[in-house]
Amino acid sequence: MIFGLTEEQIAEFGVTFGIGGFILFMLFIIWRLARESKAGRFGTFVLFFVLAFGMLGFVAKSIIQKVLGL
Repeated sequence: MIFGLTEEQIAEFGVTFGIGGFILFMLFIIWRLARESKAGRFGTFVLFFVLAFGMLGFVAKSIIQKVLGL
């Protein structure tokens, strides 16, 4: 036990906030890519939709686990 937390609790915290931070960083990268390439409104939408679609699966998985209590 470290700081009164089990290894499982530390791992869950790291995965949740570590990957959450990484997702935010990737969204920032997509936004910069759209801005620097002058993609326009529709092009920016397409970039976010296509490139961020995989991240949606991770977020949905977390929400489903909370709802089902797994």
